[in-house]
Amino acid sequence: MEILRTPDERFSNLPGYSFEPHYLELGQLRMHYVDEGPRQGPLWLLLHGEPSWSYLYRKMIAPLAAAGFRVVAPDLIGFGKSDKPTDPSVYTYQSHLDWLRDFVLGLNLQDISMFCQDWGGLLGLRLAAEHGDRFRRIAAGNTFLPAGDTPAGEAFLAWRKFSQEVKRLPISKIISGSCVSKLSSEVIAAYNAPFPDENYKIAARKFPLLVPISEDDPAVPGNRLAWQELRRWQKPFLTLFSDSDPVTRGGDLYFRRHIPGCKKQPHTTIKDAGHFLQEDKGEEIAERLLAWDA
Repeated sequence: MEILRTPDERFSNLPGYSFEPHYLELGQLRMHYVDEGPRQGPLWLLLHGEPSWSYLYRKMIAPLAAAGFRVVAPDLIGFGKSDKPTDPSVYTYQSHLDWLRDFVLGLNLQDISMFCQDWGGLLGLRLAAEHGDRFRRIAAGNTFLPAGDTPAGEAFLAWRKFSQEVKRLPISKIISGSCVSKLSSEVIAAYNAPFPDENYKIAARKFPLLVPISEDDPAVPGNRLAWQELRRWQKPFLTLFSDSDPVTRGGDLYFRRHIPGCKKQPHTTIKDAGHFLQEDKGEEIAERLLAWDA
């Protein structure tokens, strides 16, 4: 298996991201993660999605850590500072789930408070359903756990078609175009940093194809089992969706209707934020998570 590793110099002097790198070996692969705050403090696990990396959480990491939390934010395999296999067949829903599970078990993360967005939810919610004893509570933003029984929306189908047909996948344009705020050239460069050329973008190319939108998708049985657990989930479950994301709009209401732990929680719509609400309103999200804990 050919594995690419983004040169460290591409991550030099990124605005707002001076965190010390940490790595965990997962077989042949090296997975990067941010690990800030007191090691014995209560834990927040922050899971990014497509096609971002832990840089997306820079505005949330510092305030959560300053409040006494241990904050762990991994880069999924194929993203950020983590290793990037070049064989597309390596990337499946199950392989991403296995890598994330091995990461959580490898660090022996316990009593987890999780914030998940985009594919961070498709993976994190499955993991929480299957390893509920390790999770204390969940906050979800602009994500879902599809199980092949809901038609895919036009916005997602258009995105999937674009991702497979475009010659050069424009990582930073995808992110900036899904934000309400205008990103600086330095921030745009930071989102491009993990991907020196198209050979490094195989995981980003593959993710849109892995969303289970039909009943015969191999991820459907596992996701349906996960929903059985989530429909019995009594631990706190908070939705923090944005007001300007056409792909996940309405997903927060579905969670609230079907997950018992959503009852009596301070659900909020984050205003003036797009799909990447952590980029638009990261500080506000951190404040709401800290208030939720108070």
